[in-house]
Amino acid sequence: MQLLEYFGVLTGLLYLFLEIRQHRAMWVVGFLTSLVYVFVFFFSKIYADMGLNIYYVAISIYGFWQWTRRREVETAQNGEAAPSQEAILYRNMTPLLFAGICSAILALFALLYYFLHYFTDSPIPAGDAFTTAVGIVATWMLARRIIEHWIFWIIVNCVSVYLYYLRGLYPTMFLYICYAILAAVGLYTWKKKGIRTHDSTL
Repeated sequence: MQLLEYFGVLTGLLYLFLEIRQHRAMWVVGFLTSLVYVFVFFFSKIYADMGLNIYYVAISIYGFWQWTRRREVETAQNGEAAPSQEAILYRNMTPLLFAGICSAILALFALLYYFLHYFTDSPIPAGDAFTTAVGIVATWMLARRIIEHWIFWIIVNCVSVYLYYLRGLYPTMFLYICYAILAAVGLYTWKKKGIRTHDSTL
């Protein structure tokens, strides 16, 4: 199991590097990382995070399709591969979208906490529910290239470091320390080098 965890750490770091660069291969690497952590978290009794990684497996397919579709649209519109393909594109949350995102997180947290507290032997139901609820929404935000997803990940990763410390998952704890740092780098990189757009098809 520890070898599997170390493999997940390595692919997780590669995933985040590709995410910062907005390389669509990130979705393939993310698929593998998530699949590994389904088993790691199951045996560690971190059930909501296990479920979250099942969700990551599914949304990796959606994210790859979403980003590939966007590039195909650009190619069709320009008659050739668009020069802007390598650019980092992002959009911002609107107040209405922010309200919807917060409502979704609260609803997911309440549902997950209730399930974990009453129906599992999870030793950390509140923390597990929180990181899972925010992670579900933040991953959807990434698929839509919403830049504020980095802020959500910084918060989730910091909380996750403590949770994995409690469960003795020290390689994974190290991974999430790196995630927190690189999420801040990702936010800076997208803001500094990215192109803001209001294109709702992103």
